[in-house]
Amino acid sequence: MTTLTPDTPVAVVPGQRLGAGLLLALTSASAFGMSGALARGLLDAGWTAGAAVTARVSLAALVLLVPAVLVLRGRWGTLLGQPRTLGTVALYGVLAVAGAQLCYFYAVSYLQVGVALLIEYTAPVAVIVWMWLRHGQRPGRTTVAGAAVAAVGLAMVLGVVGSGVDLDVVGVLWGLGAMIGCAAYFVISADGDNGLPGTVLAAGGLTVGALTLGTAGLVGVLPMAATTADVVYGGTAVPWWLPVLGLGLVTAALAYTTGIAASRRLGSRLASFVALSEVVMALVFAWLLLGELPGPLQLVGGLLILAGVIVVKLGEAGVQEVRIGEPESAEVAEAG
Repeated sequence: MTTLTPDTPVAVVPGQRLGAGLLLALTSASAFGMSGALARGLLDAGWTAGAAVTARVSLAALVLLVPAVLVLRGRWGTLLGQPRTLGTVALYGVLAVAGAQLCYFYAVSYLQVGVALLIEYTAPVAVIVWMWLRHGQRPGRTTVAGAAVAAVGLAMVLGVVGSGVDLDVVGVLWGLGAMIGCAAYFVISADGDNGLPGTVLAAGGLTVGALTLGTAGLVGVLPMAATTADVVYGGTAVPWWLPVLGLGLVTAALAYTTGIAASRRLGSRLASFVALSEVVMALVFAWLLLGELPGPLQLVGGLLILAGVIVVKLGEAGVQEVRIGEPESAEVAEAG
């Protein structure tokens, strides 16, 4: 897992690499942004959040298994011979895949899609706080100011400030759980130390996530229920397998592989910033498929969250991601 320490500016990322990273990050954010609306349709049709996320993760794992095996031909030691690498894959599967998606799907069963996602996407600020508490990297004044703005925005989204909206506390807690998983996703995805290609990390993490969710369902910890009834989006009924395919192929397989590739080109901080476009895409899909939008004050709160995270990014502009234990020269050399 990467750590972040004051070093060289992020601007050292070459233009071509930056452009490719931005395109991949936007693709990933758009794919992820569709998941909430698709899942909400299944939930309304009678699916449980556990069944929906398990179907999504399992299908994506199956799709990526073949390319992952092809990539690993002759390099199995990279995955199986390194305990740290296996631990990274396991952590990615439990937190960034199973944990983040399950918490988010439960959140959208209690909250509007846009509200749940806005709570989840305080994750970039959570990354800053984690690095401060865990590694003693004290944020500057600009970073603190941005975090404060984001906190005010979050309070507005939750109805604590101004709107008086009575949001379900359980839904809010699930949203915060998704935020923790999201933060783990950005940090782990950006780690290139383990030698794992992005496709292998995605396939491995999705497989671990599917096994974790499946086991929880088998022992009765995670409620599992599905139906073959049609799913309704915007007044139009579609067969149940269509949103399931969309969740597995687009919002998981495509989203995770492009997201990992983007994070390794941009680093977790910049990638998490670009990924905020998922909030916008999720609102668009929620409007198109479900006909829902947050209230005016909640939208203002969402804008404050985005503004706060942007300020945090500006405050961290002089921070470059480095790897634990490497000398400074190596850190600078691998900045691109």
